[in-house]
Amino acid sequence: MNRLFLILAVFALVALWVVPTGARANDLPHVGQLAPQFALMDQNGKIQHLQDYRGKWLVLYFYPKDETPGCTTEACAFRDDIFKIRKMNAEVLGVSIDEASKHADFARNHHLPFPLLADTDGIVAAQYGSLTNVLGFKLAKRHTFLINPEGTIERVYAQVDADHHSEQVQADLAQLQQSSH
Repeated sequence: MNRLFLILAVFALVALWVVPTGARANDLPHVGQLAPQFALMDQNGKIQHLQDYRGKWLVLYFYPKDETPGCTTEACAFRDDIFKIRKMNAEVLGVSIDEASKHADFARNHHLPFPLLADTDGIVAAQYGSLTNVLGFKLAKRHTFLINPEGTIERVYAQVDADHHSEQVQADLAQLQQSSH
C-alpha cells in the first residue's frame, strides 16, 4: 500500500513538473485588438520596434528554441517564401526566449533573411499570451500573429503546423488584402 502510494505520488509530481504551464488560448490577444508594443534586440544587435513596421503587414511568430527541428522547419519555410511574403507588403519577425547571439548563429546556419528577436525575459511573449514554462524553463509557445499595416491583429494562430504554416499565412494574407480593397 505504501509503495503504491509512493509511486502514485511520484507520478503526480512528475506530471505537474512536465506539463507546461503558461498562457491559455483565451490569454492570447484577439483579432481586432491593437498588437502589444515591443522593443527587442535582433540577432544583429539592432533594436526592433513594432512601430517600425507600420505601413506593412507583419508576420510576428513566436517559437520555442533555436536549432530545434520544428523551429528550424518553420524558420526555413519563412526563409524560402520571404520574397513572396515581401511581395505582399509583409515582413517576418521571429521571437523566442533565446539570446541574440544564439539567434545570430541560427540565422547564419540557415541563411535566415529576417530578424530574430531576443525576448530573454519573456515579457513580450507574455504580452502575446505565448509564454510557457516547461520543466522550470521559460519558452515561447509556437504562436503567430498577423498584424495589419495599422498595427491591429488580423489573425491569431494558436495551433501551428510548422511544415505548412508559411503557406497558411500567405493564403490568409492574400485573403485579408483582397477583402480590404
